[in-house]
Amino acid sequence: MMENYTKKIIESVPNYSEGTDGTKIEKIVSEIKNVPQTKIVDIQYDSDYNRAVITFVGTPEAVLKANIAAAKKAIELIDMNKHKGQHPRIGAIDVVPFVPAQNVSIEECIELSKKFAMELANEGVPVYLYEESARLSERKNIDNIRIGEYEGLKESIEKDPSKKPDYGPSKFHPTAGAVITGARYPLISFNINLGTKNVKIAKKVAKAIHLQSGGLVNVKAMGTELKGRDCVQVGISNINFKKTPLYRQMELVRIEAGRYGVPIVGTELVGVLPLEAVLNSLDYYLQIENPKKLEPKHLLENYFDF
Repeated sequence: MMENYTKKIIESVPNYSEGTDGTKIEKIVSEIKNVPQTKIVDIQYDSDYNRAVITFVGTPEAVLKANIAAAKKAIELIDMNKHKGQHPRIGAIDVVPFVPAQNVSIEECIELSKKFAMELANEGVPVYLYEESARLSERKNIDNIRIGEYEGLKESIEKDPSKKPDYGPSKFHPTAGAVITGARYPLISFNINLGTKNVKIAKKVAKAIHLQSGGLVNVKAMGTELKGRDCVQVGISNINFKKTPLYRQMELVRIEAGRYGVPIVGTELVGVLPLEAVLNSLDYYLQIENPKKLEPKHLLENYFDF
């Protein structure tokens, strides 16, 4: 057991612009599975966003190798000229983050993202660096890179010097578009479903909690329609749960939706989340007077290894 705590572990959550063809997604996932010292943690995809989110962990070298292999397979399988979906995207392999999970520094993750970028550039794919890897301050925020999405950036990358990629050609790959990569800290994708079919309400609520429109620090949000269900969704990315806990975004959504007489009818976790994020929200809702009782060491399951 002690060996597990000394190993260097990185988490990666690559997003691919394919959410309808399970066969294609499985072929991409297989590229990751075939690399030793990696482990798939979660696979989620849906047709509304038309996007697959794969969460996996592994040693630094293995995570880099797996991401390169999966990206090359995605380039082979996904044609962005035919892609439509509700989630903002600029390419077949839309974003590939490298996240320090255990005994790894953010600087090491930055170097891995640059190595990944060079490999994709060799495939003729323009690459943008974001978050901690960003060379330009405005590219630290992924939303700024995605302005115009695939269709808009496809044109502006060739005409606008400010759209010049960090690696690769100033021209989209014929079918794969462009890609974003970088090192970042743990991000939690925690979506909240509202009991209405009115997507305008979801967009208003999302705007109210979104960082750039005066909402919560560390929170990015968008309102979307879930066509297969009788509700809409506020899709939320929390980039620092320690400073902005999940319960805070949950309660602000509840308050803002309440202005329109709309309740929260469910939530959706995309990928995985740290135990600490669960415990600090549990502390809030249970109102335990001795919050130290919610530290990981007080979890019964921690004592099962004997």
